Amino acid sequence: MAKPKDYDSSQIQVLEGLEPVRKRPGMYIGGTGRDGLHHLIKEIADNCVDEAIAGHATDLWVTMLEDGGITVRDNGRGIPVDVMKKTGKSALETVLTVLHAGGKFGGGGYKVSSGLHGVGVSVVNALSSKLKAEIHKDGFVYTQEYERGVPLSPIKKGEKTSDTGTVISFWPDDTIFTETVNLEYEWVVDYLRHQAYLTKGLRTHILDERTGKTYGFYFEGGIQSYVKHLNLGKDIIDEDVFYVDKQVEEVQVEVAMQYADTFTETVKSFANNVFNPEGGTHLTGFRTALTRVINDYARKNSLLKEKEENLSGEDTREGLTAVILVKIPDPQFEGQTKNKLGNPEVRGYVEQVVAEHFAYYLEEHPAIAKKIIGKALLAARARKAARAARENIIRKGVLEGSGLPGKLADCSSRSPADSELYIVEGDSAGGSAKSGRDSKTQAILPLRGKVLNVERARLDKMLANNEIVTLIKALGVGIEEQFSMDGLRYHRIIIMTDADVDGSHISTLLLTFFFRHMKPVIDGGYLYLAKPPLYLLKGASNKRQYAYSDDERDEIVNQLIAERKERGTKVNKEDDRKKQAGLSDIQRYKGLGEMDAEQLWETTMNPENRVLVQVKLEDAEKADAIFTKLMGTEVELRKNFIQTHAKFVKDLDI
Repeated sequence: MAKPKDYDSSQIQVLEGLEPVRKRPGMYIGGTGRDGLHHLIKEIADNCVDEAIAGHATDLWVTMLEDGGITVRDNGRGIPVDVMKKTGKSALETVLTVLHAGGKFGGGGYKVSSGLHGVGVSVVNALSSKLKAEIHKDGFVYTQEYERGVPLSPIKKGEKTSDTGTVISFWPDDTIFTETVNLEYEWVVDYLRHQAYLTKGLRTHILDERTGKTYGFYFEGGIQSYVKHLNLGKDIIDEDVFYVDKQVEEVQVEVAMQYADTFTETVKSFANNVFNPEGGTHLTGFRTALTRVINDYARKNSLLKEKEENLSGEDTREGLTAVILVKIPDPQFEGQTKNKLGNPEVRGYVEQVVAEHFAYYLEEHPAIAKKIIGKALLAARARKAARAARENIIRKGVLEGSGLPGKLADCSSRSPADSELYIVEGDSAGGSAKSGRDSKTQAILPLRGKVLNVERARLDKMLANNEIVTLIKALGVGIEEQFSMDGLRYHRIIIMTDADVDGSHISTLLLTFFFRHMKPVIDGGYLYLAKPPLYLLKGASNKRQYAYSDDERDEIVNQLIAERKERGTKVNKEDDRKKQAGLSDIQRYKGLGEMDAEQLWETTMNPENRVLVQVKLEDAEKADAIFTKLMGTEVELRKNFIQTHAKFVKDLDI
């Protein structure tokens, strides 16, 4: 056995300054892909928002520079530039080069802030090939430039100015962000819109020098405007938005809510303007108060009969859209990503504020109270009906893995990681798919006709639909309270429909089902859309090529003509392009059912050459709005959407 090498102090590595950030960027910004890249903007802009929350700034400007850089500017107090006794450097250089340095720790600079960890601007500096700081303060402009976190010179005092504020310009380092350094205009627009909603009195602006696009946001109503925005296109129960803004101890509690005639709940919780997708103590306090107040009011006003059981939290939140925003001096988030708020005292504060003011609101608005409770009672009855239907189905073994649906042609593999399920439109295509598949890893589930639009259906109606039950059963994850990703039988679920209007409609219906009832399947990256070809191009010796769009078809034809010319083949210009290309036929597929088993395997199912599009959820809020618009009850919204986008559709098959 080889003698082990000595393990001594020489093998211990000490990373100084900003070295740890460049060595392990993922620890600080989550990753070096698209999300990590855009997180840099957020780190700088969040500091500007904190100035606005503290009452020192009114405007936030973001400029996307032509050379790929970005400038973030505010009209706040400006980062201090005087020399710090502890470091011997200016405060500006300290916050730009030292992790966990900033005005958010001692409580003197900010009462509340989103940048809890204090790594923001220094991390951006470390991960930028170049950064320039320009501070307008005390009547002068102070500047300092950096390369990959290293100052190029001491801070410089420049021209006089009457402005105040901080201007940070940075250029992401392409040796760190190797995937892309291209910052997206739409991402910045969405971020600035949200900050304007969440910060009353803040104006946000963007200018994209690359395209000349510009946009600005200002919402007088703050989160009330946000709730109205989230409810666009929904049939609301009343125009009124319940709103309360109250301070308890050192915590500011702000809540806005409104009910719509839908079956889904949209509740967003924020702490110091940071979105907490997993909720936390503020969300728990809100839900507890809401359920208690609605039940108390229903009992007191005999809307809930004596023998009837209390409404559940789920019943009281059906169709609810709410935004909860708390501002806390010392937020305790779970993890660097701040997904969940942990401050225990916040639960009581939010519960107290919502219980008191929402109870008063219901007393003052009896007509609205009656509508809200009426909707909750309907939800409770539907829940009981769904429970009975589900129990009946479970009793019969319909949703159990042991009793798989008869129409499912399962694969022989029992490893979910190796297995894939093709959800196929129609029995004809289903037959070809079953014959052409690799039966070891590919399962086929043909669905008949249009799937139920779950956007307009409660669970009891869904469980009465054979196609939906068959799908739930095949996937093995259950539904609603019984839903569990542990039972997922396939790690690739592939929606395979015709490349026409009907096929797109069926895909949209299935996507609606997955988004509303099986979102973790999308989040886990398990859902795909198959992309069957539109054209089969037959050449000499029965050589086949497939084109997935009109443009691709034209490219193939052009290439074949050019190749024939290069070989010296005579090409008659008077012939049609098919003949010039030496093709015997260009077949336009109308549907998957037209393909035989071999063609379907070769074009759409063979892992070596098929085209699959992974379904990703980059913006749940936008996705919610699109599904509401396309699949909801408002016909006018769908009509407007079609009219707006019709001009972009080529060669529509009707």
